[in-house]
Amino acid sequence: MLIGIPKEIKNHEYRVGLTPSSVRELTAAGHRIIVERNAGTGIGASDAEYELAGAGIVQGADEVFARADMIVKVKEPQAPERAQLRPGQLLFTYLHLAPDPQQCKELMDSGAVCIAYETVTQAGGGLPLLAPMSEVAGRMSIQAAAHSLERVHGGRGILLGGVPGVAPAKIVILGAGVVGSNAAQMAVGTGAQVVVIDRSLDALRRMDRLLGARVITLFSNRDNIEEQVLSADVVIGGVLIPGAAAPKLVTRAMLPRMKPGSVVVDVAIDQGGCFETSHATTHAEPTYVVDGVVHYCVANMPGGVPRTSTYALNNATLPYVLALANKGWQQALRDDAHLRNGLNVADGKVTCREVANDLHHPYHAPLTLLAT
Repeated sequence: MLIGIPKEIKNHEYRVGLTPSSVRELTAAGHRIIVERNAGTGIGASDAEYELAGAGIVQGADEVFARADMIVKVKEPQAPERAQLRPGQLLFTYLHLAPDPQQCKELMDSGAVCIAYETVTQAGGGLPLLAPMSEVAGRMSIQAAAHSLERVHGGRGILLGGVPGVAPAKIVILGAGVVGSNAAQMAVGTGAQVVVIDRSLDALRRMDRLLGARVITLFSNRDNIEEQVLSADVVIGGVLIPGAAAPKLVTRAMLPRMKPGSVVVDVAIDQGGCFETSHATTHAEPTYVVDGVVHYCVANMPGGVPRTSTYALNNATLPYVLALANKGWQQALRDDAHLRNGLNVADGKVTCREVANDLHHPYHAPLTLLAT
């Protein structure tokens, strides 16, 4: 199979779909790789390294999209990229379609086969291709919160861990999954007071075993969310419903009652965000203020640490890229129900139930599509 790696064009996105070491594994399996010139610059991977691994370097994304059987990316295709997709071409990347009806429509119109990292599942539960970036984003959320709390950035002027004689900040984390657990580990390391809220008692028990008395765990209900959010200096939003839009746990009505200069970090923004007042921001302009509350809603947080993020992501995605290339997408999806759950759009049809429900499209079961 001919696999194409374009340079990412989303604002301040420096990750890349495949590392040189992943390219070497794919070429050893007999596949051909073309990489857009300078695609790996953001992770410190030169064109010469890709060539040494067996890839061919091409001048522009148009050639990558025109020639490749499969496109491997990191972020959802932007409008100019979607316009270059063609019927039957395989796209393997993050998509986050539920809050993005325009992208979904254009992918349907393209006729491409679109497999989303974030809905691939694994035995025993979990999302193996989302987890590495959730780990990174969860840890980065505390860094972002500390930065945003500084007075010069609109925050309350609080040091997360305080100092002797001065109380630390209170950090409330919504969600005890991958994002929440990684955020909590970083947060307790700063010396902050940390509260984790989740509706899963099993998740809260795992958090308790992991961090013990250094965190307070609370069951998620309206009373607990409202009480804790209103007294917080920082709120981290890390809730997720796989494939679907994130629930709005913090309403607009709560904001005027929050502490002036408090900070919300919405890690769920790729799925629409879990704060009612959230809208996506960029690394160039990461924050805005609503009712005195600083909002940090960068939609590609891990792109800020692209080398760590790309290598962590490739560790997870490479086996699936190999399976798709070795078998072709139809057979690979027939053989692996968990990879099949990643199929979101194919042949103009929506094949992810959560996306279909949220965007009001007819749902087509992947197995029905594969049978034809």
